[in-house]
Amino acid sequence: MWPNSSSGSYLLTGFPGLETSHHWISTPFFFVYISVFFSNGTLLLLIKEEHNLHEPMYYFLAMPAATDLGLTLTTMPTVLGVLWLDHREIGNRACFSQAYFIQSLSFVESGVLLAMAYDRFIAVCNPLRYTSILTNTRVVKIGLGILKRGFVSVIPPIMPLYFFPYCQSHILSHAFCLHQDVIKLACADITFNRLYPVVLVVLIFVLDSLTILISYVLILKSVMSIASKEERSKALNTCVSHVCCVLMFYVTVIGLSLILRSGKQVPHVVHLIMSYVDFLFPTLMNPIIYSVKTKQIQHGILKLLFTRRPAKWPNISAAPFLLTGFPGLEIAYHWISIPFFAVYFSVLLGNGTLLYLIKDDHSLHEPTYYFLAMLAGTDLMVTLTTMPTVMGTLWLNHREISQGVCFLAYFIHSLSIVESGVLLAMAYDRFIAICAPLRYNSILTNSWVMKVGLGVLMRGFSSLLPPIMPLYFFPYCHSHVLSHAFCLHQDVMELACADITFNRLYPVVLVALTFFLDVMIIVFSYVLILKTVMSIAFREELAKALNTCVPHICRVLVFYITVIGLTFIHRFGKHAPCVVHLTMSYFYFLFPPLMNPIIYSIKTKQIQRSIICLFSVQNRA
Repeated sequence: MWPNSSSGSYLLTGFPGLETSHHWISTPFFFVYISVFFSNGTLLLLIKEEHNLHEPMYYFLAMPAATDLGLTLTTMPTVLGVLWLDHREIGNRACFSQAYFIQSLSFVESGVLLAMAYDRFIAVCNPLRYTSILTNTRVVKIGLGILKRGFVSVIPPIMPLYFFPYCQSHILSHAFCLHQDVIKLACADITFNRLYPVVLVVLIFVLDSLTILISYVLILKSVMSIASKEERSKALNTCVSHVCCVLMFYVTVIGLSLILRSGKQVPHVVHLIMSYVDFLFPTLMNPIIYSVKTKQIQHGILKLLFTRRPAKWPNISAAPFLLTGFPGLEIAYHWISIPFFAVYFSVLLGNGTLLYLIKDDHSLHEPTYYFLAMLAGTDLMVTLTTMPTVMGTLWLNHREISQGVCFLAYFIHSLSIVESGVLLAMAYDRFIAICAPLRYNSILTNSWVMKVGLGVLMRGFSSLLPPIMPLYFFPYCHSHVLSHAFCLHQDVMELACADITFNRLYPVVLVALTFFLDVMIIVFSYVLILKTVMSIAFREELAKALNTCVPHICRVLVFYITVIGLTFIHRFGKHAPCVVHLTMSYFYFLFPPLMNPIIYSIKTKQIQRSIICLFSVQNRA
């Protein structure tokens, strides 16, 4: 066990003086993090999947992409935790580990840039021996050597952190842990921890940058000896991407070093911004530079986006399905899209606001509102699952959808079962609150609520696997035209040229075991609630108890009435116009998510107070 490792924790710092704006500041940070994940993840996927990118140059490119992902994953949890949740506390061990990985991955990135410079040197100065020198084995050895250098070299200054006594304020100056921040808080001799990083920077960053510079001098000398102007230009173009990445990395490192060493009079916010630029700007720009300047990467991206390729699932490379909007009303799609867009926007805004209020307002940190957050989260997911294809069909007339994506309609049906489960859990919450109020807090603990939430999710997603899995294996020889602007299991199975008896019967059994059973338990719980309420002597208390149930009852009615209505239309309305079926389907998927925040904001005083408080705070800000 490490000495001092459990002696306390540190407090991270966001942007001092701007705490009220942290939620707004978090927006660009969140988008940058998402962009880093998406772009570097795409690069790694391309290099893995495209055989023409299986070359040393692209293997080396995969290394900084992975390093950038690692660096992002190291800083993201604490940065967004501080900005979103104002969660500033971090344990000693977690802090020292974060400092270790940040420093190590920075050295790894420098090493990878050096290896890429060596790759360009061999490619330009010794092209005939390129494949014999840079074999796959050698590339792996270089990669392992870089990792070893990065992670081993940082151990000596990090290890003493576990043993130092800390008697200062324990407040760090960033939203993540840095070695130079932590050592300032130690009440011990930190001479070694001050000097070693300087030596390390000289031996790694300075030596790496000088070696890269020398390699490019030799490359330039080689290129200048080429007689053909076109060949010279072509040789130099292969180096442009790497040169840009090198400049970005070392310029931000030098800028940060200068600010830290000689910018003591500079406002603290400048130090913070420079730190975030150092960690985020290169990781964001690397994939952009290579996708802009490298034709092979561009071809790979185009191929990934626009070429349908066979996957591991049988039949997934067959012809795509065609979605359907409102047949016969194609010329009015742009007008029809307006109410759809308004509803989708309202759902996202309403349920998003509910989630934000429950997260931000401590008075709403109760089981009732945690279950409400689950409901709002489910409604958001249902909306995000259907919105892209519906709006794509109505706005762009983009009807084509690949079979693999279509079969992910699994989420639509799963989320409906999850929603039913959450409504059942909320009924149980109301039952305990009214029938056993003194034991409410001891029964509905946070851990119990979390277990219920996970159970509801598991039931929803696991129960739908049996009917969805066969869809990947069925042959489809019918028209491939679906009847909605999103994929539904019942639509897809009708197009299969196979025995679909199981796929017809299983959903019926599933509906009986989930929706029907959930409804019966909810009705039974309200019978018991009503029995308990009727025994209350005071009329005011009776009305107050019933009022706490009204929003949930309304939400249950909205959900199950739309389910029953859709079921009746599908079973008994076969001769009804197609537009009636379509309207009822959209009503089922959009009306409950739209009404959820409206019902709870109208009928729940705590939500009303939180909304008023939110707007009044924003106005004061």
